[in-house]
Amino acid sequence: MANKLLIFGFGGFVGPYLAKEFINNGYEVYGSDINNPTTQIENVKFYKSDILDFNSILDLVNNVKPNMIINLAAISSVGASWKIPQKTIEVNVVGSLNILEAARTLENKPKIMFVGSSEEYESSDKPLNENTKLNANNPYGISKLTQERFAELYRKQYGLNIYCVRPFNHTGIGQNENFVLPSFCKQVAEIEKSGKDGIIKVGNLSAIRDFSDVRDIVRAYRLIIESDDCTINYNVGSGIAYSLSDLLNTIISFSKQKIEVVVDKERYRPVDTPYICCDSTLIRDRLGFKNEYELKDTLKEMYNNFLK
Repeated sequence: MANKLLIFGFGGFVGPYLAKEFINNGYEVYGSDINNPTTQIENVKFYKSDILDFNSILDLVNNVKPNMIINLAAISSVGASWKIPQKTIEVNVVGSLNILEAARTLENKPKIMFVGSSEEYESSDKPLNENTKLNANNPYGISKLTQERFAELYRKQYGLNIYCVRPFNHTGIGQNENFVLPSFCKQVAEIEKSGKDGIIKVGNLSAIRDFSDVRDIVRAYRLIIESDDCTINYNVGSGIAYSLSDLLNTIISFSKQKIEVVVDKERYRPVDTPYICCDSTLIRDRLGFKNEYELKDTLKEMYNNFLK
């Protein structure tokens, strides 16, 4: 019998990539989201549902009877979480609880994965490993920490196999332009298309971040949920930290036009952690994971996609 994966938050950036990764590895994939997906993925059976509506989640889980559930449904931007902290807690924490409560009703309990974030850690000028102190400084990070605490509780109370991952920044074609790298790629591509010199508006360029290609991240998710020990909270990242100004210069180098960079105060966050880098030793050693995609190639693909 085929392994069945149910993805909540399927309509977001990561959902289609995650579906392809699992389909290519022999899984039957079901997707769910509050809206119909904009991209149709072959071989995914889609169900519309709202993660905050417990009864619809319960019906869906009992209908599909998955062996695995991965929850991608989230308010997933730090910037957005400052604007709507109430909604962030609702979707990221209450939504996850609805999944746990629904999964608990199944006779054959599925493996469940919750996607956390590097934003759960306190800021440090060294790469973050799984033992770095957890001390989130924004509503998004706090919501992800809370989700993990509930995962721990449900493991102990109900014996559920719940996997928690802490991915670092990831990007690729299809990511929302509110995120920094798609924003840069789109603006530079538009200047290139115009055929004349232009201006690009940016926020804080001094931030240093660990970025991976989304295809590497979803492969890590598969390796983790297929592994036996659900009590290890793996970091997933490249282990390389890039300054945003260097990444911007790389993207500008794709264009033949002269581009002026203008700092826009509107694009600054209330609290911006200066340096975030992943220490990925644990996942490398335990699961043999390493990044296969070069970030420069990913950026070029994104830029070319905006040119089209």
